[in-house]
Amino acid sequence: MTESATQAPSPEHSRAGGASPWHLGILVGFDLETTGTDPMTARTVTAAVVYVRSDGTVDPRSQRWLVDPGVPIPDQATAVHGITTEHARAHGVPVDVAVGEIASALQRAWQAGLPIVVFNAAYDLTLLEASLARHGLPGLASRDGWASAAIIDPLVIDRAVDRYRRGKRTLQVAAEHYRVAATDAHSADGDAIAACLVARSIASAYPEVGNAPVDALHRQQAEWSRVWATHFQAYVRSRGDASAVIDGTWPLRLK
Repeated sequence: MTESATQAPSPEHSRAGGASPWHLGILVGFDLETTGTDPMTARTVTAAVVYVRSDGTVDPRSQRWLVDPGVPIPDQATAVHGITTEHARAHGVPVDVAVGEIASALQRAWQAGLPIVVFNAAYDLTLLEASLARHGLPGLASRDGWASAAIIDPLVIDRAVDRYRRGKRTLQVAAEHYRVAATDAHSADGDAIAACLVARSIASAYPEVGNAPVDALHRQQAEWSRVWATHFQAYVRSRGDASAVIDGTWPLRLK
């Protein structure tokens, strides 16, 4: 079922930077829990678009979805997010309805001028875009205001500002590293909130990130993602996989 929002909060950010740094106002967290790891074929199982206030509390106009993906949910995916095929079929919103609602919720956020925080945005946004196309619905990239949407991806930023840190770069590891108290890991709303808190912590730790106008930061992340992919591809090839291709397109991969 969905918990719906009637109106996005008033914008607290400016694409030109605004009166205060972007991370001090409302952030809109977005996360999907899905059936698999390939964004072109995986289906949505749960989703959240969560408005996180500057004090870390959640605006009640946030939205959450339990989705019937229309396909069986693999056991491996259920082990991560806890949703079974039977539960999704019995209680979930049909996927064609849900993905349209999710896209509209994101559109309201970017039209309000609010930064949208997505950890590993190229996965979640590409999956949503593929789902919209699958059901004959308008894609994110074709919706009014997309060109000026400000996406904040803590994964991309973390890789850039702390390039040589060893270990995994999952949301849970990032939350621990940046001293964020993340709860409900691998639930869509829990991860969406955690992503916003991690983004805030990174912005506080690195003034060049926190003080950047969000439009400039959006463009910088696209470049950071491209550079990371180039380096990682070279590394993978040096380890013996000569044909490896790492796609650094960000925040949305259009196939």
